[in-house]
Amino acid sequence: MTKLKFLALAIALLCGATQLSAKDYQVSDFGAKADGITLNTGAIQRAIDAVNERGGGRLVFGPGKYLTGSIYLKSNVTLHLERGAVLLGSTNPFDYVKDPYVRWMAMVFAMKQENIGITGKGTIDGQGFKTANNMVQYIQRGIYEDPLKLDRPNETNRPENIYFRECTNVTITGITLRDPASWNQTYDQCKNVYVDDIYVEANSYWNNDGIDIVDCDGVVIKNSFFNAADDVLCFKSHDANSICQNVVVDNCVGRSGANGLKFGTVSRGGFRNFKVTNITIYDTYRSAITFAAVDGGLIDNILVDGVRSINTGNVIFLRIGDRWGKGKQPSMKNVTIQNVYAEVPLRKPDAGYNYEGPIEDMPRNISPASIVGLPDYPIENITLKNITMVYPGGGNKLFAYRGLTPAELDGIPEMRDTYPEFSQFKELPAWGFYIRHAKGITFDNVKFIAEKPGDYRPGLVTDDVQGLTLRKVEFEEPGVNGKEQVFTYKTTGIVKE
Repeated sequence: MTKLKFLALAIALLCGATQLSAKDYQVSDFGAKADGITLNTGAIQRAIDAVNERGGGRLVFGPGKYLTGSIYLKSNVTLHLERGAVLLGSTNPFDYVKDPYVRWMAMVFAMKQENIGITGKGTIDGQGFKTANNMVQYIQRGIYEDPLKLDRPNETNRPENIYFRECTNVTITGITLRDPASWNQTYDQCKNVYVDDIYVEANSYWNNDGIDIVDCDGVVIKNSFFNAADDVLCFKSHDANSICQNVVVDNCVGRSGANGLKFGTVSRGGFRNFKVTNITIYDTYRSAITFAAVDGGLIDNILVDGVRSINTGNVIFLRIGDRWGKGKQPSMKNVTIQNVYAEVPLRKPDAGYNYEGPIEDMPRNISPASIVGLPDYPIENITLKNITMVYPGGGNKLFAYRGLTPAELDGIPEMRDTYPEFSQFKELPAWGFYIRHAKGITFDNVKFIAEKPGDYRPGLVTDDVQGLTLRKVEFEEPGVNGKEQVFTYKTTGIVKE
């Protein structure tokens, strides 16, 4: 049994044992009202405190709507939301605490607790769209201080549904999460986090991520659905002395106004030992897969196996940058992405959703997948295997143009301190895949399909690559005969099979 499989089993058994031993307490016995009108913050907190003092158990919410502001979950307490139960966020921003330790707002907090969870078939509904807009009014009237950048309150001044920090043995199963005002659920520097069978609708306001895992050790996320205005499965590293590691993701579906599976953008410590299997990403504005090491962190020992990417603006974007590194050297190595089928549309893939990705400055033709390091920090040991990417084709050089001369290729900006997005370089010289500043790149059974003929660019372009293996790489572009689809520049150690 592999280390990650053993970890997943151990977390599942631990969380299951915790739930089986729990005693039930009814929140209504502590004075909570399920009428959707009464503010229950004090009653729910008293109930949590009492269950904790009695040695722990499940605090059960029966059917109905329990209006609340910020509450703090305590050790050995699980909130159990029965089917029809709704933990309903207040729309008054002043009913929420901005916790002084994490400096964020949330409906359900937990700080340095253990053996905690939220379970059942009920719902956490943040009513975040109303709450965020009420906060905007308070800011405009001078009641609350916030820069209101881009006409929205800072994300730390809008409540998340869940924020757990430095907790151990966390179980989140069965629930529905809706309408946060900011990020949706954050697990920050936690150990042994188990998430299973949750349903997320976080598409009501800016910065609505599906799930954020920050510098955690030992995480399982499986059998879950996410509809997010921002990134779906988002792994972050905020602490340069910490790392997000030992993570298993399996059988999840998501769509996004940003990215599907994302490491970063904040990446100070890094990411290590991930296994991501059997995910579907659809109607997503940016990349199905984005790994960004731009703040001095590392990305190492990552397996992504089994991705279906339908109607996404980009498929794979691996990027090293040097934004907030403060002298730390970023690195990305030992990544395998395999068994992928992807379709990239000609038009905006998230059109019609509540919060779409922005209309970008043009011109550029459809961007290729890409692996882009820096001259002093190349991306190393990347394997792409059993992959099919379908593009619309027909890139028009009269719309945007990037040629293959040394001057044109050298002229692509490094953008080392820029926020990383696949479209940041504008026009790139390949229609299928672009690789720059890398070592040890292997393509094994990779097929690129263009639906329309006539793209002026070759399918694959490499620049400053040491060690390139192309094993059974195919290009299909209708009506094109004799076109050289592979162009290499400053590339050594080429092996074609």
